[in-house]
Amino acid sequence: MSKYDVLIRNGHIVTEHSIVQGDIAIKHGKITDIMVGKPLNAEAESEIDAKGLHVFPGLIDSHVHFNEPGRTEWEGLETGSRGLAAGGITSFIDMPLNSTPPTINRKNLALKKAAADRKSIVNARFWGGLVPENLNDLRDLFEDGVLGFKAFMSPSGIADFNHVDDVTIYKGMKEIAKLGSLLAVHAESTVICEQLAQEKIAEGKTSARDFTASRPIISEIEAVRRIITYAEATGCKLHIVHASSRKVVEVINEAKQRGVDVTVETCPHYLSLTVKDLEEKGGIAKCCPPLRDDSEVEDLWKAVANGEIDVIASDHSPAPPHMKEIKNGDYFNAWGGISGAQSTLNILLTEGHFKRGLPLEKIAQLTAANPAKLFGMFPNKGTIKAGSDADLAIVNLNESFDLQKEDLFYRHQQSPYIGKTFKGKVMTTLVNGEVVFHNGEIKKEMGRTR
Repeated sequence: MSKYDVLIRNGHIVTEHSIVQGDIAIKHGKITDIMVGKPLNAEAESEIDAKGLHVFPGLIDSHVHFNEPGRTEWEGLETGSRGLAAGGITSFIDMPLNSTPPTINRKNLALKKAAADRKSIVNARFWGGLVPENLNDLRDLFEDGVLGFKAFMSPSGIADFNHVDDVTIYKGMKEIAKLGSLLAVHAESTVICEQLAQEKIAEGKTSARDFTASRPIISEIEAVRRIITYAEATGCKLHIVHASSRKVVEVINEAKQRGVDVTVETCPHYLSLTVKDLEEKGGIAKCCPPLRDDSEVEDLWKAVANGEIDVIASDHSPAPPHMKEIKNGDYFNAWGGISGAQSTLNILLTEGHFKRGLPLEKIAQLTAANPAKLFGMFPNKGTIKAGSDADLAIVNLNESFDLQKEDLFYRHQQSPYIGKTFKGKVMTTLVNGEVVFHNGEIKKEMGRTR
């Protein structure tokens, strides 16, 4: 009789293609066997009874800001990775800009990797930055393992991570194309956003809706059209992050249809929050691009259902509470970034599956299979099959809960989702076959993951 490290019994196994009931056997961090239709005749060091539960491939969050080294008072790899584990997320790709120093050269990437090896309890991967001063560092970053590069077409808000001018981004894209990598962009028009903001502030108009109006959807569309043109000219693979509107997605899909190698991400907050939430919740719900109105949320869900969106990622961008305060009604000065990674799967289940009928297989595709394929991790990650890494999230779809501040594992227990009722609760998370989260508790101390 075979002897395994872990056996997961009787679960509903969810992949990007199907849902079947069966047993999953794990040894040395890998899924070695899956038995459907009858019990697997085997023993294991430990067994998990998943009867009545759904087993998802561990989510891959390709857009987080963990700010380490140098800015861990915002969020660190220890607390950030714990929040991910509690949300069923088993891998992340960390953005290059919020750490000090930023991940814009080989030396700085090594610092980031070393910190993750010590502190992260889930799989850590990294973006490299594209800024005006590091064109000669792109190859080094690629050779040292970054999964792609990130550039801002408008100011990032971080003093030592400059946004790119058109010449820099064109030259950078030519080099990234040579490397066979891809460029992710924050696409908002600097000219449109800065001019509108100056006009609003000069008129004393600083409300939530004034802030939102200063960063209109057309500013995203202008930047996306421009960067797509550069992608066509350079042959660079392109990824548009945090699209806030289906109108932006439509521009991207038009480019896909004429052969441009471009993909698009949206985020849970654009699928669940509106400008009304920004008014009511204050700075905790401020982000860039900003939250839109109800009709945009519904249209974005239609884009998700129709296969127009490639990836859903959190854009977890935390900051200390004092930086999120709205003072004297001025929404322009608070830090823009939402803490939400722990709730990604909860939102997709509650708002997507239960409210709008989004298939569970589609959720697995958008949060696991697609990012794994896009960033070169598939099939080791992103699916449930023999030979894949045992990165799994076990979920009780029948359990509802109200998110409380105390439930959050972030450094700062703040989120626009506190108080929201979710249906579908993550019970257990395994990373490389090891249980790191179970029944509301973290089960792994800091340490290296693969």
